[in-house]
Amino acid sequence: MPCKFPSDPNEVGLLEMRLFFTGWTQCHPCEFPIIASQIHPGHCCDQPGLLLLPVSLSLEVSVGKATTIYAVNGTEILLPCTFSSCFGFEDLRFWWSYNSSDTSRILIDGTVKNEKSDPKLKLKDDDRITLVGTTKEKKNNISILLRDLEFSDSGKYTCHVRNPKEKDLEHQATIILQVVDKLEKVDNTVTLIILGVVGGVIGLLVFILLLKKFIAFVLKKTREKKKECLVSSSGNDNTENGLPGSKAEEKPPTKV
Repeated sequence: MPCKFPSDPNEVGLLEMRLFFTGWTQCHPCEFPIIASQIHPGHCCDQPGLLLLPVSLSLEVSVGKATTIYAVNGTEILLPCTFSSCFGFEDLRFWWSYNSSDTSRILIDGTVKNEKSDPKLKLKDDDRITLVGTTKEKKNNISILLRDLEFSDSGKYTCHVRNPKEKDLEHQATIILQVVDKLEKVDNTVTLIILGVVGGVIGLLVFILLLKKFIAFVLKKTREKKKECLVSSSGNDNTENGLPGSKAEEKPPTKV
């Protein structure tokens, strides 16, 4: 029974768990290069059973690390959104949706033809919204700017992306916006104290290290000077005593 592996690279992800039934026939990597490229080189299914491929959704959407952001009423706020795909994209669809306790609607809806094209909007529900991202140069940025904020704008904003090149695989990420009357000032006194103490300790350690090296340098020079003095003193003693090998004046040989 021949091994059954997908011939379409779009069917192969990177972390998603998929099972492929394999028969008794030994499989050579050349028979399934698409799969072999995702597994260790030389891997083959020489035993019957199930081949477990650790793969995952290649399409990912991110709205940043912060799950909740705050903005002052009457100002503007950038709602970030980027996406990535291991297999590229064509005719990709994206949209932003808004959800609160009493309403739900789509804010913008657009498409991106390919990686060399900019996004094109097909729908914009609110004139206060501007698409500020770009998909050129692999930035894949579909962030939006929301101006003239109102308290009613508080809620969940979800960025959706659907990629037809990955069998219409869809992924989304949500960020929560809280519109407030004014931003509370954060008391950084404790943080500044901690930073000051840590900086002082580091400075003290550096000073001790430099002082240690300076003392070692002074001691080394002192020892070298003492050694030179001893050598010089020994040479002078030999000269005065007329010892062999000294620099005392030699007497001429006596004539017979």
